[in-house]
Amino acid sequence: MAKTATFGVMHVITAFSVTYAITGSVTVAGVVTFVEPLVNTVMHYFFERYWDHPRAQAVRARVAQATQQGVRQVSGSGRHFSTKARSIT
Repeated sequence: MAKTATFGVMHVITAFSVTYAITGSVTVAGVVTFVEPLVNTVMHYFFERYWDHPRAQAVRARVAQATQQGVRQVSGSGRHFSTKARSIT
């Protein structure tokens, strides 16, 4: 719990600092600092609801399959990148 609370405080300080640096306005920085987490919470709710949707699952499966195929193509290219040598062998 302490880690979560510390991260929350760090997020608020970061949001305020970045917004103030960009706008130069304490008012705008304060509003953004407290509105952004509210919007983020609402967006997270919808993200969680959609994550298990069949269409979202299908997209994740296609991405995983394409990623695996890409890895096989790269690893099967015949080129070897060594961490010890500076050239491609």
